[in-house]
Amino acid sequence: MTAGAHPHRAATAGVAAALGATLIWGAQLPIAKGAYTAVDGITLTLVRYGVALPAFAALLAWREGPAALAADRRGWLAAAAAGCALAGSLLCLFIGLSMTRPEVATIILALQPAMTALAEWGRARRRPPAFTLACIVIAFVGVALVVTRGGAAFYEPAAIRGTETFGNLLVLCAAMLWVAYALLTPGMAGWSALRMSTLTSVPVLALIVLAWFVAHAFGGVRIEVAALLAATWRFAYLSLLGVVVGMLLWNAGLQRIGAVDAMLLANMMPIVAFVYRAFEGVRYQPVELAGAALVVGALVANSLSLRRGRKVPA
Repeated sequence: MTAGAHPHRAATAGVAAALGATLIWGAQLPIAKGAYTAVDGITLTLVRYGVALPAFAALLAWREGPAALAADRRGWLAAAAAGCALAGSLLCLFIGLSMTRPEVATIILALQPAMTALAEWGRARRRPPAFTLACIVIAFVGVALVVTRGGAAFYEPAAIRGTETFGNLLVLCAAMLWVAYALLTPGMAGWSALRMSTLTSVPVLALIVLAWFVAHAFGGVRIEVAALLAATWRFAYLSLLGVVVGMLLWNAGLQRIGAVDAMLLANMMPIVAFVYRAFEGVRYQPVELAGAALVVGALVANSLSLRRGRKVPA
């Protein structure tokens, strides 16, 4: 066996893991949209993490021992900060999704790498390369085309236009909060991906439960008992595949191939969402497809540029 066999095998496994997470998450929002016939967005988020946290905890206790479920004060502070950002992201995303189209939400979420670059520019005064800034501008133009359907959305009735706009703004907030979560995770350095996923899920679930009770008190919770059985497979997908399997695959991919290559694969998520929606019978306008192509093309071009820039000569 050659010396390079093991690194090659690890890279292949990393690509497969990151691609698996991308395929799972790409279909996640269209599948979630169908669950709104049974429950509201907050209840759906509660179901996802109500199932995922026990699964994470059981896996962590099995793999690393019960002691891994504990953390020192500093670790819990980092987990709480990251968990609050993640909980806010999830609530904004799934409430916003109930008001907008899943393919639009996926395109907005695709801006997260661009948002991260801009956040790093503001936080660390590291100006992105000119090519990256150009790609960010192109991606934002593409998002605008998809969100407005080339301007056609401005001619819809005010109530529909206002509801969808508010939903899109919530999804945009979700994307920004996810970036905040990503920037906070270095505070948990030394933790395994499984431990990080488990301990950040504790404050996530606590805040979602609190939000659910507040929403319930104000009549914002909706559960259609007659539709629950038909939506069971969606709940299972969103909690077990979307959270548990998706997060573990993504973190495994990050560890093996790095963030740049993993994000290159993640740029395929809008494509998966658009294809899934097409199988559901959605017919896109040419301007929507052009906008999506601009977003994906700009992000892939930037990822490839970063990948070449970080290559080390053999």
